[in-house]
Amino acid sequence: MAPGIYRSSSFAGICNNLYNNTKNKIRNNYYYIRFLRGEVLLLNVTAFTVLDIPLIKPGDDLAGIIHENADLEERDIIAISSTIVSKSENRIISLNNIDVTGKAQNIAKNNGSDPRFVQAALNESTEILLESPFLLVRIKNGSICVNAGIDRSNVEGKDNILLLPEKPDRSAREIKDRFFELTGYKVSVVIIDTNGRAFRCGQTGAAVGIAGIKPTVDWRGTHDLFGNVLEVKNEAVVDEIAGFANVLMGEGNGGTPVAIIRGLDLYSEKGSMKDINRPGHEDVIREAILKSRSV
Repeated sequence: MAPGIYRSSSFAGICNNLYNNTKNKIRNNYYYIRFLRGEVLLLNVTAFTVLDIPLIKPGDDLAGIIHENADLEERDIIAISSTIVSKSENRIISLNNIDVTGKAQNIAKNNGSDPRFVQAALNESTEILLESPFLLVRIKNGSICVNAGIDRSNVEGKDNILLLPEKPDRSAREIKDRFFELTGYKVSVVIIDTNGRAFRCGQTGAAVGIAGIKPTVDWRGTHDLFGNVLEVKNEAVVDEIAGFANVLMGEGNGGTPVAIIRGLDLYSEKGSMKDINRPGHEDVIREAILKSRSV
């Protein structure tokens, strides 16, 4: 069965036919099946990491380096670790150059952190949600994360730390535009970082900056298997892509910082992480945290 849109009155029949025609291929490829308004879209999705990416230095042309090591195609999704984006933008700072305030000293005393590290996080933040047992803040781009997303791994120097890209959407857009200059292809770029999750153990990849892709696919107004109208189904596809890319990339000294997902065409000239960050007044978890602090 060739990739495409197939219509049938029998949902079960569609699934059975798709399985029978693709079961021998699934071992080597990912198949993404989308059901929408009575249509079934079967896409052959390929995902792979880009090897031979060198250690990134300030000023490096990330798109150029990736282009040299991978044969890109139209509508590819390029997932890039925030670590190498930050390094290319020289977002490395020394803790020894940070002036620590009394506020940072008090927070560090309560949660057992280095006051200089706390101050670095405060410098990147617009709102403090928690001070202990860890520092949870809203950073300047609107995201909420622990320690402002600052990383002490994969950076040289005992007292050096790595900040997130200052404007991740802008970084993604510049990389996307550079890919177009080099290849003539319209691609999507997702800058990813590893985040913890409320209510669950373990970390997963999450998008921090995007270009050429909308952050969500809105299924509201479509119907489920029994004809019921979906009212709240707004799929965070960029985070799903980030999580999958993170599995491919790996962690530590065995990791690779770039992955390409091909065949999942989600290209759009519109889209920003601002569209996925929940407004403060709608974030019930944020409100509960702030209320608990005031008790």
